[in-house]
Amino acid sequence: MTGQLFSRILDTVGHTPLVRFHRLYPSSQLRIYGKMESFNPAGSIKDRTAYQLITHAMESGKLKKGDTVIESSSGNMAIGLAQTCKYFGLKLIVVVDPMVNKQNVKIIQAYGAEVNYVTEPANSGGFLQARLDRVQELLASNPQSFWTNQYGNPQNPIAHRQTMHEIIKDLGHAPDYLFAATSTCGTLMGCAEYIRKNRLNTKVIAVDAAGSVIFDAPAGTRKIPGHGAGRKSKFLDRNAIYDVVHVDDEECVNGCHHLLNSEAVLCGGSSGAVTSAVNKYIPSIPKGASLALILCDRGDRYLETIYNEEWVMSNILRQEVVQV
Repeated sequence: MTGQLFSRILDTVGHTPLVRFHRLYPSSQLRIYGKMESFNPAGSIKDRTAYQLITHAMESGKLKKGDTVIESSSGNMAIGLAQTCKYFGLKLIVVVDPMVNKQNVKIIQAYGAEVNYVTEPANSGGFLQARLDRVQELLASNPQSFWTNQYGNPQNPIAHRQTMHEIIKDLGHAPDYLFAATSTCGTLMGCAEYIRKNRLNTKVIAVDAAGSVIFDAPAGTRKIPGHGAGRKSKFLDRNAIYDVVHVDDEECVNGCHHLLNSEAVLCGGSSGAVTSAVNKYIPSIPKGASLALILCDRGDRYLETIYNEEWVMSNILRQEVVQV
């Protein structure tokens, strides 16, 4: 990042730093790099998605100043939308569930957005489906409303072609491996599409949550929001994915703490999952290979959960089955 002058806050979305991690797994003899998406203005990779979805809708005439944007989110997408909508004079209603971080809710409300809660999971599809059902109810009751639909809008993966482009530009070459967490799979597939279009040899490793159904695993216990899903992704093309690593909640927490203790990086839940996935996958990676890890957000939004020993003891080590 340079001393560049920007004309508005939204112009700082993207172009996040790529950092070499020498201490993460020093005995692996791998070249490991972290794409630091926490440097986006609202704090996560979802800033890219939010900006792309909103500006495309406005440019195509589907959305105008004063309209209401409605979206389902576990937190980061809502925050990215809240900042973008605030700037463009748009109202915002975000639908969340009990798994949302309380601090995220405070940030969303600070931007002036409305938070709408669902309290019970759907019979099929868990809390995610319950949130999506509520979105449809709100759209029906708000005539001047627009659903950004991060789960099915093709502008989601399109936003992340730029993410992959930045990694290659800063690295000077395509990495041998790319590790990216799942959720909507917008980031995963946007990067994979860029790799395929440019005929690069990068192997894309999807990092999914244990208990997520995205890669046909049975639904199960999950307490870390923003990672995995209770229903299939509309973006996923398995032919573009080299392999998938499943990471459970405890491994996710351990990954966060390992990244903090080794590299002094305070990261969010999905970044901990990616960190642990790399450790599990190291035996399959040739010595000297280069790895790019997409680290989606910062850890200060998880101080009451992942970085709270009492919460970890009661929620991760003794879990109840919850689909999110």
